[in-house]
Amino acid sequence: MANPSPAKSMGDPGITPLSPSHTQQNDTDQVPSGPSFVVVVAIDFGTTSSGYAYAFTKEPECIHTMRRWEGGDPGVSNQKTPTTILLTPDRKFHSFGYAARDFYHDLDPSESKQWLYLEKFKMKLHTTANLSIETDLHAANGKRVKAIDIFAYALAFFKEQAIKELSDQTGGEFDNNDVRWVITVPAIWKMPAKQFMREAAYKSGLVSRENPEQLIIALEPEAASIYCRKLRLHQMVDLGTNTTQNGCSPTENVGGAITQVSPGHAKEHVRRNRQSRTFMVENVIGELWAELEEGDRYVVVDCGGGTVDLTVHQIRLPEGHLKELYKASGGPYGSIGIDYEFEKLLCKIFGQDFIDQFKIKRPAAWVDLMIAFESRKRAAAPERTNPLNINLPFSFIDYYKKFRGHSVEHALRKSNVDFVKWSSQGMLRMNPDAMNSLFKPTIDHIIQHLTELFEKPEVSDIKFLFLVGGFAESLLLQQAVQDMLQGRSRIIIPHDVGLTILKGAVLFGLDPSIIKVRRSPLTYGVGVLNRFVEGKHPPEKLLVKDGTRWCTDVLDTFIAADQSVALGELVKRSYTPAKPSQQVIVIHVYCSEKEKVGFISEPGVRKCGTLRLDVSGTESTAPRREIQTLMQFGDTEIRAMAVDVSTGRTVKASIDFLSH
Repeated sequence: MANPSPAKSMGDPGITPLSPSHTQQNDTDQVPSGPSFVVVVAIDFGTTSSGYAYAFTKEPECIHTMRRWEGGDPGVSNQKTPTTILLTPDRKFHSFGYAARDFYHDLDPSESKQWLYLEKFKMKLHTTANLSIETDLHAANGKRVKAIDIFAYALAFFKEQAIKELSDQTGGEFDNNDVRWVITVPAIWKMPAKQFMREAAYKSGLVSRENPEQLIIALEPEAASIYCRKLRLHQMVDLGTNTTQNGCSPTENVGGAITQVSPGHAKEHVRRNRQSRTFMVENVIGELWAELEEGDRYVVVDCGGGTVDLTVHQIRLPEGHLKELYKASGGPYGSIGIDYEFEKLLCKIFGQDFIDQFKIKRPAAWVDLMIAFESRKRAAAPERTNPLNINLPFSFIDYYKKFRGHSVEHALRKSNVDFVKWSSQGMLRMNPDAMNSLFKPTIDHIIQHLTELFEKPEVSDIKFLFLVGGFAESLLLQQAVQDMLQGRSRIIIPHDVGLTILKGAVLFGLDPSIIKVRRSPLTYGVGVLNRFVEGKHPPEKLLVKDGTRWCTDVLDTFIAADQSVALGELVKRSYTPAKPSQQVIVIHVYCSEKEKVGFISEPGVRKCGTLRLDVSGTESTAPRREIQTLMQFGDTEIRAMAVDVSTGRTVKASIDFLSH
């Protein structure tokens, strides 16, 4: 026998590639279209606010956005509801959105400490390194709850709202099986976060594990991109020309989209059916899109509450399909960064110890203070000269006096924060520079990211930059983007910019094949044994089995990070058991953020799926048993399967990115 093998295989895959090993196949035309649905409902689950919209497949040009929410804030349009959730003291779901906030606000302070109130919790999925089904969230009172439960409660709430509205519309009990659900997530989210959303959807009863096709995970900037194709000139503001279309200023026309029938008479095509607002999306390509030619590039900058997502798309004619040119980038630079800056400012004035205590002892009053800040935040503008007043809740003033023994006014005088004053009406008075400085760190991050993106070779010659998402309404952000681009590309802001993603997600659900080429965010492959080659393979990887010398832990790469993949692209490989007598064949799927990976033992490589084929009791007549492994890419999620060629036996694996 040859010298003993030093290697202990990590995965001991027990399979070796059959040559020829690389077959790649484009089966785009044979991707099954799946069951037909009566309606598509999209849920935009945002960091700060959430909502849903839907369209019947028979009337794809009518997108209905949900009913107005009760309890909206003055000065803030309530087409979506805040992403806030309230659980009873015994951890049962109580309410969501404005209802949760208002109920919590009205609780007696001694009672409110028992209730579990959560807001802005979506960011936890982006910031948690080893996200799992066990990941916890903290409620306002400091108590911990399982994240999966909170997300499932929220999705169940939207399911109930939407089904109720659909039942009202159709005049009968609407069956959930007739709905195709779409949930939007940031494109920069890692795979575990996307999978977590799917797990929450299963737990909420939105869809069942047996019918995964009923749910599509859509990427937010892609959804925005799809909607922007349909934009007519009067449905957007072009910062390049800064003109208003159709006599509408950028801030008017919230709610109804006006479709121009002929230049002479603009007709309003808005059916307000039982308070549901309907947007007409024409079956034509918008004028803006008509200017684009084959190969033209544009950037979508999706500025939400939690994250900012940058995606570069290229147009492919004649169908106008989209191709992702550069993998999504961005980061946690959404508008909640401004709230954190405001909190830091309060800590500077009143002391971190007081703010921490106040949040725990008077959690509902803290929520009120942040609501007051939110509406003032929206009034910040580059040209503004008059100060912004923020109401301090009475309990803040009262509790501060008890805590410190002196007044809020005294604290402001002592703090040396000269741009924040105390007004006699019991308000914090911030001068515009003070407010603008709260925006600066977040906006600087976004501009830095954009600057880096525009330096990439793939990102030269950009025709349009679409600014979408709720934070895109900020005049300070718009100004900063304009200053950075200096006319290098036109900046387009759709009206109702906060609903752009929602409407695009409905269009995506009606036709998921619209995005034809994506960039793979990760490298994928399977662990195999290769024949050991002296001088080529590291000696510590030598494994001797039945007299054969193998190199262990080799990653046979299916697709590399940042590689272009077509929708439904199948990559097929054939393997054979290293030992002919094997009864069970185990194939491990691995992934990594690195582009080039040689071995599964390299740092950053993790196992994300397992295919287990039982071949016992089935004799193969072929001299070498062939096992085919197929992976399907190009979708927002990945599928894998293995086939025993001689018997036709098949197993599927869902790729698992959540650490258990």
